[in-house]
Amino acid sequence: MNSQFTLLVRIVLGTVLIVFGSNSFLHFIPLPTPTGAAADFIKLLSATKYIFPVVGILEVFIGIMLLLKKGVPFFILVLAPISINILLFYLLLDFPGVSAALIIALLNAILIYKYWKRYSPLFL
Repeated sequence: MNSQFTLLVRIVLGTVLIVFGSNSFLHFIPLPTPTGAAADFIKLLSATKYIFPVVGILEVFIGIMLLLKKGVPFFILVLAPISINILLFYLLLDFPGVSAALIIALLNAILIYKYWKRYSPLFL
């Protein structure tokens, strides 16, 4: 769990989460406008006025916790449904952006694998 590789994955994932989570409410990185079904889906979620800020705040908080190495096994599990939803959105609705989603899901999966021994009590 404390290998250099795990440290690198944790730092990269934490940094990505902080940057893109912050971008969801500060809008400092211009993102391409989705089209078709992806645009309709984003429009509906945006109409709620809460989902993107909440997910952004969660991403920033999880990213900070990963960088500080606080509660990593817990927070990577909290991140799992978020990263799965990001991946499914790009796989099913906006395929050109799938590479970044794959990277996030892969980094999250690697950390879950590295901390798998911590989850064994959940399956007893």
